[in-house]
Amino acid sequence: MGNKERRAFYLPGIPVFVVLLAVLIALFGLLIWYTVNVLGGMGEGSSALLPVAGFTLLILAIVAVGFGFGGLTPVNPNEARALVLFGRYDGTVRDQGLQWVNPLTERRRISIKVRNFETSRLKVNDHDGNPIEIAAIVVWKVTDTAEALYEVEDFENFVHVQAESALRNLATVHPYDAHIEDDISLRSNPMEIADQLRTQIQDRLGRAGIEIVEARISHLAYASEIANAMLRRQQANAVIAARTRIVEGAVSMVEMALEQLSTKGIVQLDEERKASMVSNVLVVLCSEHETQPVVNTGTLYA
Repeated sequence: MGNKERRAFYLPGIPVFVVLLAVLIALFGLLIWYTVNVLGGMGEGSSALLPVAGFTLLILAIVAVGFGFGGLTPVNPNEARALVLFGRYDGTVRDQGLQWVNPLTERRRISIKVRNFETSRLKVNDHDGNPIEIAAIVVWKVTDTAEALYEVEDFENFVHVQAESALRNLATVHPYDAHIEDDISLRSNPMEIADQLRTQIQDRLGRAGIEIVEARISHLAYASEIANAMLRRQQANAVIAARTRIVEGAVSMVEMALEQLSTKGIVQLDEERKASMVSNVLVVLCSEHETQPVVNTGTLYA
């Protein structure tokens, strides 16, 4: 069964310090009194066994109190102390300030602050097989000190490696750009990609006592060898999309013009003249350059 964080036994450090100091002062005073009045007052031929034993007990008591001072442990804000007693996890102290714990325990310091790092720029193939460069920023913190310290070898390195692994896997699942409507792509859906990345990293850290607060893409680009080709492709797609929108608008305007001319009876056009008008209006609306009008001074059918 794995280690799970639990609360260690500890006492408030300042009251314990005051008590230990008072006891130590009292023991030193008693030792001085004992030395002067008991050991100093022993006559020749007196048995020294009991006085020496009493003196030894006083020395041992002073040593024990001094050893008790070794249990005083400062805990800084956003920091925890994991205790190990004879090779066995003995709990964690999270309350900040001066605390007193078992002096025999080993106390490992571990930060529970929110931390972040940026992964290295990975070169991977996206879902369409295009080589891309991708990197991410990962924000994380320790939530279970026992798992972080004793379930993995080096929890900081573990987070870095698993984050890059999850990022690499995510990049192969989605295309750089979506070519099908409603498809999720790395470039067009940053929020959905960030949620998926966070979930994938968190799933890989189940035994490490780590919580992923946030994960998001910080760098995304085509690899240098295809960057120019992909730029031209994007420009072509943009031109096609713009042309499509212009044609749709032009057709709508021509339809509206013909409908209003017919409804208001301004002019009656046969099919041939309608076709000519449609052609002329579309040329005017869809042309990239200004058109040169030709004024017809004759009749409509001239």
